[in-house]
Amino acid sequence: MKGLTVGLILTGLIGAGLCHTYHLGECPVVEPKSDFHMSQFLGLWYAIQKTSTGSRCLTYNFTVGEEPGEYFIEQVSEHPVLGIASVDNKYHYTGSLKASLDAPARMTVKFPLNIAGTSSFIVFSTDYNTYAGIYTCQKLPASNRRSVTILSRRKTLDKQYVDKVRNTMSLFGISPFDLSIIDHTKCPKVEDETYVNVDINPETLSAKNIGNVVRKTGEKLGDGVTSLLGGGGKANL
Repeated sequence: MKGLTVGLILTGLIGAGLCHTYHLGECPVVEPKSDFHMSQFLGLWYAIQKTSTGSRCLTYNFTVGEEPGEYFIEQVSEHPVLGIASVDNKYHYTGSLKASLDAPARMTVKFPLNIAGTSSFIVFSTDYNTYAGIYTCQKLPASNRRSVTILSRRKTLDKQYVDKVRNTMSLFGISPFDLSIIDHTKCPKVEDETYVNVDINPETLSAKNIGNVVRKTGEKLGDGVTSLLGGGGKANL
């Protein structure tokens, strides 16, 4: 049981950050939003639709880095493995962004668990206050993997804005039919504490820290499974 638990967690730690589709050839050309102002784009966004994901309660938070043109992107969601075990949890996954000098909406992003390196990160549509569309693509040998996310400043987004982003995707030759709808019902608030907090970021990622995450998460996952089998519902502190 312990080996299975560790295997599930390790798979989940990697898989939770992979919401892409794979394609042959080069990355499609996606034009960044012109006259883009990152200062207006910063802050909390709710992911309404995203490429091929089973994540729930997914949010993005953009903050300023230490150097000019550097930013951080924190994705917070319900971890799929712990969610199955009915353990209240938050999965934090933080990457670093670097903006282009001539086109600020065109950036590169690097996440700790992405062993293939950096990906393009393009804000191709936004009004800053209501909706946004972001596109990422990573070059691979003879192929690429890509992802699109539709964001909202609220937990829901009117159909007119969703359709606007999806139509723009189509203009760039990217199928909107690969997008999954993200559920934001019964999600913990941003400030709420949860039974388990898994935090993967550039500062804390190391073999030792990964081991601690796996160990602690495994303990909580085991508690959740035991509670379910015993009819006790969710495992809470």
